[in-house]
Amino acid sequence: MKKVYFYYSAMNAGKSTSLLQSHHNYTERGMQTLLFAPQLDTRCGKPMIHSRIGLKQDATGFDDQFDFYAFTEKKARELENLACVLVDEAQFLTKAQVVQLTEIATQLDIAVLTYGLRTDFLGTPFEGSKYLLAWAQELVEIKTICHCGHKATMNMRIDASGAPVTEGNQIQVGGNECYTSTCLYHFKEGVPSFKELGVTVCHS
Repeated sequence: MKKVYFYYSAMNAGKSTSLLQSHHNYTERGMQTLLFAPQLDTRCGKPMIHSRIGLKQDATGFDDQFDFYAFTEKKARELENLACVLVDEAQFLTKAQVVQLTEIATQLDIAVLTYGLRTDFLGTPFEGSKYLLAWAQELVEIKTICHCGHKATMNMRIDASGAPVTEGNQIQVGGNECYTSTCLYHFKEGVPSFKELGVTVCHS
């Protein structure tokens, strides 16, 4: 029985690069893969996995109605030696889609590698990430650093001047012009306090 893997990090840690390297490793050994990217990312004009170092690969687009299990089951009958499903920006998955991915691993015996963020620009968990953290058999952190040199774990949305943005929709596609990775200390400096976010902090 194959496993579901969740590779998570803050922005700019090289998730897409790692995904494309995994894809290359499989195909180099004669194994077939399926690549998925969110339909909402239209920066390339079509669904595509692209890394900040210039690597890119066409992918099948998914929205919140896409059925990963049905699509993969059909492809497994058509393709010889389908070995792996790779999902970029997995934070955009729904709970039902995470269930579908677990079925691909356990019922179709195909490895599932997902890559994404844990939280949004206000520190709130994405739906897909929440259930991948709960159900994936293997959790792997891809590390990156804050401007201060400490490990970055948070994703700060910024405006054109580089100032933190603390209001807006949870989903806003963008790169370095819209987001920066920070440690928790600098994230808390830039966003509303935990009290303002509705979190009670207890001091013993």
